[in-house]
Amino acid sequence: MERAEIMRAVKSKNTAPEIVVRRLVYALGYRFSLHRRDLPGKPDLVFIGRRAVIFVHGCFWHGHDCPRGAHKPKTNTGYWHSKIARNRERDSENMARLATIGWRTHVVWECELTERSVLAHRLRAFLEG
Repeated sequence: MERAEIMRAVKSKNTAPEIVVRRLVYALGYRFSLHRRDLPGKPDLVFIGRRAVIFVHGCFWHGHDCPRGAHKPKTNTGYWHSKIARNRERDSENMARLATIGWRTHVVWECELTERSVLAHRLRAFLEG
C-alpha cells in the first residue's frame, strides 16, 4: 500500500477513541455538537452553552509524549517527522484562535482512555469549570 493510500484510509472523524469519549461524556449527562466547521480546528465535541470544546487526539498523529506518541517510524522518517510537527503546530494555532474568541479547550489523548474513571473526573472538572 502506498503512503497516499494509507493516508486516505486514516479517519479524521468518528474514530474509535472519539466514540469512547463521546459515550463517556454523554453518560456523564452532557450534550454536545460534533465537528463544528465554523470553529478553528473543527473540534470533536462542542459544548455551545459552556463555550468549551474537546479535541480527541491520537498519540502518534499529534506527537504526544507517551510511548506511543514517541514511536518513530523506521521508514520515510523525514516525512513523518515533518507531518507530526505540522500537526502539532496546527493544533497550537487552533487552540490559540479558540482562546482568542472566548472558547475553553481540552485535549483528550488516546493513551488516557485506559483509565476511564480518571478521565471521567477530568472531563467533568473541565466542563464544570
